[in-house]
Amino acid sequence: MRHFLTLSDFSKEELLEMVELARKIKTQTKKREFVPYMEHQTLGMIFEKSSTRTRVSFETGIYQLGGIGLFLSSNDIQLGRGEPMKDTDRVISRMVDMVMIRTFKQSDIEEFAEYSKVPVINGLTDDFHPVQLMTDYLTMIEFAKDKDPIVAYVGDGNNMTHSWLMLAAKLGFELRVATPKGYECDEEIVTQALDMAKSSGAKLSFGNDPKEAVAGADVVTTDTWVSMGQEDEKKQRLEDFSGYIIDSTMMSNAKDDAIFLHCLPAYRGLEVSEDVFEAHSEVIFTEAENRLHMQKGIMVWLDSKRND
Repeated sequence: MRHFLTLSDFSKEELLEMVELARKIKTQTKKREFVPYMEHQTLGMIFEKSSTRTRVSFETGIYQLGGIGLFLSSNDIQLGRGEPMKDTDRVISRMVDMVMIRTFKQSDIEEFAEYSKVPVINGLTDDFHPVQLMTDYLTMIEFAKDKDPIVAYVGDGNNMTHSWLMLAAKLGFELRVATPKGYECDEEIVTQALDMAKSSGAKLSFGNDPKEAVAGADVVTTDTWVSMGQEDEKKQRLEDFSGYIIDSTMMSNAKDDAIFLHCLPAYRGLEVSEDVFEAHSEVIFTEAENRLHMQKGIMVWLDSKRND
């Protein structure tokens, strides 16, 4: 049995297997061919953090695979009333076939997986957002013209950046990260990514100059400057991130055919300008749709490994 907690847990070959499976399922879905890969199975969906795309994509995805999704917020279960994570886990994992958790601490989801009798999927933690990065890669290979793309991430050194580091380090492409001073990535995660990059040949670079990071890039991406739980920091963050907006001037430093990715929700006038967002809206909303297909690929892949 395998869990999907962080991309570092998988080989390059395994990650690409999931992507190809997602592409296959996407093609089938577009043809209205809903293959019941997970017929009669139940996906337990635990949300300690709210979400639009995560809930809709997982709930729709398991339904299209022939199963059913069970939405559980912290207000609905004893976890929100002080029951230990491992106790909630040992109950729920005896009643469902797979669990997706969107929560705060990475350590919580790791504890859940330790005691779980079924595969556990990380729907987002403060440290990582692996399902989104698999989605971004699927979108990238659909739209980016260069088969060995250079990716520039501009913004906060957060869970998205950490997951970009894991993906690049595993798959071996070039990733340039530009963050304001004081908002760099977690040092331990950077060290882990650099160590993995030695085997894959990935080129990872870090700095504080967004124009330098974007120069000649095939893919430019960012994230919100103020994530959930950081609302009290908003005023300071807006000041600190001045000059990091992805606008037409910034994008002009990238390749002429570069694409822009955003995991949404996007705040126009902050991390991205209205004109850049709309110019790349087809890519961005395909990226949003691809959450559905990529997560189906991940679920089916995990389900296939139960008896390996």
